[in-house]
Amino acid sequence: MKEGPDIARIAALIGDPARANMLTALMSGKALTATELAGEAGVSLQTASSHLRKMGESKLLVQKRHGRHRYYALANEQVALVLGGLMGLAEVAGHTRTRTGPRDAALRKARSCYNHLAGDMGIQLFDALIAKNYLDRDAEALVLTAAGRAFVEGFGIDLAVLEAKAVPLCRECLDWSGRRSHLSGSLGRAFLARFEELGWASRSKQSRTVTFSPAGTRRFNELFG
Repeated sequence: MKEGPDIARIAALIGDPARANMLTALMSGKALTATELAGEAGVSLQTASSHLRKMGESKLLVQKRHGRHRYYALANEQVALVLGGLMGLAEVAGHTRTRTGPRDAALRKARSCYNHLAGDMGIQLFDALIAKNYLDRDAEALVLTAAGRAFVEGFGIDLAVLEAKAVPLCRECLDWSGRRSHLSGSLGRAFLARFEELGWASRSKQSRTVTFSPAGTRRFNELFG
């Protein structure tokens, strides 16, 4: 047996349809109960609990307690990035789900991806930050420039708080619907939170859809058009 990380084990865990549905549901960034995840996966609560135990043991999920209730969330951003990459690969390869409709179009326009903005508007945000030289793609990482720092702080985001966290400030995340990059990392999450705080956008409680108001869309386009 060859040495090194056992990617086959992780791939098998993610590859099960029920577990894949659970993990995809958690890409919204919300913590969900076993009952809610059983509904997402279309399996019984007992079966869901077995899946959740296996994914917890493999460090894909973490369990959170609130009073008598237990909730499940993705273990970290690295798990979310792997899932996002797989979703992009599936889209490019033509392995898409058949369910379509208004929600599908709304998801493609703007959605949450582990608490940062994805979809067409997420790509637009990323492209604008690159074009305005607020973000720089250097040889090793995505870097916030001096001009970018001034813009971000002027937009009401506290960089000192973000940089004190263990999570990287800026990361590229492959967008499965647009097949291009959007911004993740703590800055990506801070932008989405700021859009909500300003009243420009709101998240759906039933899906990962992010809806921008007409005024919010106008202001977003003025800054990131």
